[in-house]
This record gives sequence, C-alpha cells and structure tokens, in this order.
Amino acid sequence: MTDDLGSEQIAAITAFVDTEALPPDGRPTALILFGTMYVRPPVEIAAERYHRGLAPLIIATGGVNRHDGTREARTFRRLLLERGVPDDAIRCEDRSLNTWQNVELSLPFLHEALASGLAVTAVCKWYHRRALHMLKTLVPGLGPFHGITWEPPSAGRPITRTDWPAMPGGRKRVMREWEEVSRRVADGSLQDLVLTGGAWH
Repeated sequence: MTDDLGSEQIAAITAFVDTEALPPDGRPTALILFGTMYVRPPVEIAAERYHRGLAPLIIATGGVNRHDGTREARTFRRLLLERGVPDDAIRCEDRSLNTWQNVELSLPFLHEALASGLAVTAVCKWYHRRALHMLKTLVPGLGPFHGITWEPPSAGRPITRTDWPAMPGGRKRVMREWEEVSRRVADGSLQDLVLTGGAWH
C-alpha cells in the first residue's frame, strides 16, 4: 500500500495534516467539537477538561448523521450531560451537514467565546486539517488557537499517525485531507495556517 509513497513523503503528509497543538497547561479554552459519527472520543476529551476547569464553554456541532439519522450535536450534548457537564456550559449547533457549516453555524458561539476572553480549541480527528483552516477562514479575529486530537477507527482499527499509509481506509482519508487542503489554500478558498509557539496562527 505504500510502494508509491516514500518515507519522506509519508512523514511530510503526516506532519501537514496533523492538527494537534495542545493548549498551555492549566489554561481554560472554549472547545468546539466537530461533528462526527464517532461521538465518544470528543465527549471524553471535553468532559475531562470541563471537570478540570479547562473547558468552561463547549460548542457541540453536527446535524443529521447520514449513517444512523441522529443529530450529532444533540448526541454530544446528551453524553456530556451524562458525564456531569452542566447544560449552561454547552452550546449546540445541530443543523450543519459538513465541516464548513460546523463552523459557519457556530459563529455566534465562537464569538461568545472570544468576547469572554477564551481562546478556541478544536477537538477533531488528528488528520482533520481542513477544520482548522475553516476556523481561521470564517472567524475573523480568531487569534492563536489550539487543537486536541483523537484517532478514529477504520475497519475496527484506529487510524494512527504511523499506521495510516498501510490502512486502505486511513490512507484514503489522510490523502484526501492533504490534497484538498493544499488545493484550497493554493486557490485562496481557505486561509493558510502555521503552527508556531504551540498554537495555530
């Protein structure tokens, strides 16, 4: 599966798509949970940070899931409530159908976070680079922001930073992300980003 990609190219693609840039230790930030059918990993991240005083505002996104018909943001909210996160800490955007709309329809909540002095942290798949670019593109004044990541499954195995080239499902997803983001930054439909000082700019 990797015979058409050299080790240097694999390393470069992995580094490019990797969204992780953890918030500084002890610094509260607003979390935006990007819609996904795999709701539990983002929920666990958000609930754990909330209970440590590090996520006073959690923005749950995602409309109707095409696989099971549930509304992803509502599932996020239900699971967060079950884990002791109070409803007044949760904002729910449950109409979006894609990553762009996750951000676009959450703009009031993102502006609320920024107005309260909170930086934003994306909680997304480790290779979901377009989510970061869409935040930067759609949220003027976003400032430095962060990413906390998780590994989604494919065919019963997690797609990791080391295993993706040998996994047909993982390879397809990572390559698509690299190609799409590179193309859209080049054509100007997404703003570019750099990772510096532990944050996205």
